[in-house]
Amino acid sequence: MPHASAVRALVFDVFGTVVDWRGSIIRECRALGRRAKLAVDWAAFADAWRAGYRPAMARVRSGELPWMSIDQLHRMILDELLARFDIVGLTEAQVDHLNRVWHRLEPWPEARRGLALLKRRYLLATLSNGNMALLVNMAKRARLPWDCVLSAELFRRYKPDPETYLGAAAMLGLEPGEVMMVAAHKDDLRAAKACGLATAFVRRPRERGPRVKLDVAPEPDFDVNAKDFVDLAARMAK
Repeated sequence: MPHASAVRALVFDVFGTVVDWRGSIIRECRALGRRAKLAVDWAAFADAWRAGYRPAMARVRSGELPWMSIDQLHRMILDELLARFDIVGLTEAQVDHLNRVWHRLEPWPEARRGLALLKRRYLLATLSNGNMALLVNMAKRARLPWDCVLSAELFRRYKPDPETYLGAAAMLGLEPGEVMMVAAHKDDLRAAKACGLATAFVRRPRERGPRVKLDVAPEPDFDVNAKDFVDLAARMAK
C-alpha cells in the first residue's frame, strides 16, 4: 500500500457503508405500520425513498433548487411517497418522526468493532452528504466512535463535488494524500481518488437487500479492498 502508507485520517461514507439504511428503515416503518394500521410494502417504500436521494441532490448541485439539507430533501421525497403509497392519517408529528428515521439507522454488525480497531491508529471522521444534526444524532444513538463529524453541509456542496473531499482534508489540517476515503460505493471512491485522497473499498453486498446483486468486486485502482471494517483494520495494520 504505497499510497496508503502516508494516511493519517480515515473519512467514511455513512449511508450503506457504516449503517444499514435499508434494514433499519424497513424495521421502523413496519412498526409504524402496525401502530397506525397501515398496509404498505415497506421494503418497496424504503427503496423508493433511497432512490429519490440522488435525483434530489442533483437538483441542488445543478442550481435548480437552492441549498437544502439532506433532512429537507428526505422530507421532500417523503411527502411525495406518502401520496404515492396512499399513506394517510399520519399526524405532522408522526411524519416528522418518520423523516428522522435516517437519524436512527443501525450500524452493520461489525462496524463498531472495526472502527474501534482503526481508531487506535488513525483519526476517524465521517464525510457524508447527511447533515450535521443527522450525523451527530446517529453517532450518539449508535455509539459510533468518531473523532470528528464532517458533513457536506459544512461546504454547501454534495459529494461527489471536489469541494467536499478537499474541504474535509483542509478541515483536518491534512494534505489530501494523508486522508483515506472509506466507502462501499465505487463512484464515491473514484471522485475522492481524483482529488488525491487514498481510497478503501469496503464490500456491503446486502446494502440494497438480498435480491439486488451489487458490484463488490475488488478494484486494483483502490489502495485497499476489504470485506468489512475489521478486515480493513487488519489490512491497514500490515
